[in-house]
Amino acid sequence: MLRMWRLCVLFALLSVTCGRPQLSAWSHEMVNFINMAKTTWTAGVNFENVKYEHLKSLCGTIRNGPRLPDTVRHATNMKLPDNFDARTEWPYCKTISLIQDQGSCGSCWAFGAVEAISDRICIHSKGQVSVEISAEDLLSCCDECGFGCSGGFPSAAWDYWTKSGLVTGGLYGSNVGCRPYSIAPCEHHVNGTRPPCSGEQDTPECDAACISQYSVSYKQDKHFGYKAYNVPSDPQQIMTEIYTNGPVEASFTVYEDFLLYKSGVYQHLTGSELGGHSVKFLGWGEENGTPYWLVANSWNSDWGDKGYFKILRGKDECGIESEIVAGVPQP
Repeated sequence: MLRMWRLCVLFALLSVTCGRPQLSAWSHEMVNFINMAKTTWTAGVNFENVKYEHLKSLCGTIRNGPRLPDTVRHATNMKLPDNFDARTEWPYCKTISLIQDQGSCGSCWAFGAVEAISDRICIHSKGQVSVEISAEDLLSCCDECGFGCSGGFPSAAWDYWTKSGLVTGGLYGSNVGCRPYSIAPCEHHVNGTRPPCSGEQDTPECDAACISQYSVSYKQDKHFGYKAYNVPSDPQQIMTEIYTNGPVEASFTVYEDFLLYKSGVYQHLTGSELGGHSVKFLGWGEENGTPYWLVANSWNSDWGDKGYFKILRGKDECGIESEIVAGVPQP
């Protein structure tokens, strides 16, 4: 079944799409349109003079792929708070507040997974184990996850954690952990200091070895999941899962207007579809009467609201409640 999915998706990925040449030509008009509409969110220019193909390549999640065999359902009588933020609930887990940068690679499916996995390892150990799980290891070594920088399946990423384990690894240039991320951040945002983005990066090679500065062997550094599962597409179930076990990975369809998000509660208003994207849910709340999910993106902290965004909760906005995956670490 997975092989059939991979063949079908590969054909789609190889198709040539005639898109707009770069963002700046139309983004300012769209910003004005959104802000004049006085919807629940505010738009602004996050990307400038960036090729349209690069923006599409950041959306590397293959949606509606194979699902995990298990779905965990929680009791429905749990009283949940109106507002919840994993950063304040588990302040000793520093990874919850870490905003990542996937660089010029469609590795969002891997980042959404390892971010939530890192948080859950800390949460379930009550702060005794605090590690950054390597997006590089997952991206490069999980063949069944999809196509590396050209796209992948979040469900397969969590399944790989339970079966093969993942080593540690921090941000690019950090020398943290066994396999830090090797793809450099690039400047796809406005007024930044990083080098310009130059197109999609090749997927790194699967190297079963730690960097020389790391004292533990690759095999010894593996962290395993005990169980990976789907979470029902029910806001109450998703909230209960986050409240009980920690952040989860969510996937949704990105439209052009999402690129322009600055603040407020996003809901799709205008623009064409760009592709699938994966992110980390870390909480929920209500803003000016509009319920939202609190979400961490992987486009660096100078995108959106310091790297975060809020999106409409309870309406499966852009499909964001329909493909929630999670898991628990081995004790």
